[in-house]
Amino acid sequence: MDDGTGVGGGVDHAVWERGFPVRYVLVQSDYDGEEEYWGRCAGVEGLFVDKLPPRREVLTLRGCTPEGPLRDALAPDGAVTGLLGEVCVEVWDGEQPMQWWSLVDTVVLAHQPNAGDPGLVDVVVGAGVEEERHWRHTLPGEPRFKMLAATSNDLPSAGWCQKIDGLFVPRYGHPAVPLHLIGCEPAEPLLTVLRRRRKYDQDRVELRALDRNGREMYRLPVHLRIETARPSVLGADLFDIRLTDGGSDRPSTAARPVWETWYRGFPATRNLWAPYGTEGRQAWLDLTTPDRNAQGPDRSGGVHHLDGRFVTDRPGLYCALAEALVGPGGFFGREWDGFKDCLGGGLGIAPPFTLVWHDSQVAREAFADDFPDPASELTYFEEMVHLLETYGATVTLR
Repeated sequence: MDDGTGVGGGVDHAVWERGFPVRYVLVQSDYDGEEEYWGRCAGVEGLFVDKLPPRREVLTLRGCTPEGPLRDALAPDGAVTGLLGEVCVEVWDGEQPMQWWSLVDTVVLAHQPNAGDPGLVDVVVGAGVEEERHWRHTLPGEPRFKMLAATSNDLPSAGWCQKIDGLFVPRYGHPAVPLHLIGCEPAEPLLTVLRRRRKYDQDRVELRALDRNGREMYRLPVHLRIETARPSVLGADLFDIRLTDGGSDRPSTAARPVWETWYRGFPATRNLWAPYGTEGRQAWLDLTTPDRNAQGPDRSGGVHHLDGRFVTDRPGLYCALAEALVGPGGFFGREWDGFKDCLGGGLGIAPPFTLVWHDSQVAREAFADDFPDPASELTYFEEMVHLLETYGATVTLR
């Protein structure tokens, strides 16, 4: 990411003459990428929030032609689990999808032949329903419902349905969680908002977190729906601003200690991510970004060493791979598809190269029961080795 100093005519907004540092800047970007500086703050409270799961609902998938994981879940011998995990529902109108929904932690509860066509099946599922956006709860002209089950890397089809009872109903989100901007020095655009403050202001800005060197770490989009603004506890010439809601994209509480590590400066040594749990490791990946300064063609060849001692989950796998290929704190994808894209080049390194995977048995054992593709007998570890070799890398397991 940027270093947090180039917004607003090149002025360095990461530095001020106070007894405490600037940790956040507020920036608004237009559709052309032009940026306007809105202010800076010493701190933010309410930034880290654990996402509450959607409430459980019972849905009926009517007139289904089940495929893949859903077909297997309905097998008469009961040998395959009815746990489908996350299911993406696409609402099609003609030849293309018009809406997208997520069914979280989906489980098959029952099924029976469809009353109108016994060749089709009605499936009752329990799931948490998440809207990809706030759709108008109206159906397209001639809807069809396509289901994709997130049980493998390529989201295999779980079949088609004629309708889904219970999908198009009003839902009310979780209570808003405020965001407090502490010790803010507003620029003129933010001062204008403070003067005219209205309940339903729609001004949208980015809250950009900085490390102690002024380097940008993270960007969080927020709406400036201001509930209160008063002289700051840090000085009367600053403001403490309370926003009614910090939005749904905030990092989890597991990310807080990870951010503190990154705040001290860009990681310079390996395995700083290793002590964290799975959520913390994912938060570590979220702070990695492509190197925008990488120039020239990708380098190939050479031997890269992967420290496999701490590869015990998927985020840990991608942390270790990135460190092996581009160094501590480096970006080389955060999940399967992203890593696959990175192998195609553009980030300074591309196969062919040799990857020496030390202590590979740790990952082999950690992923022994993780089969991303039900149609394959390869574990996630074995799939990763296969992917690397397919792109021309030589993988040496030790």
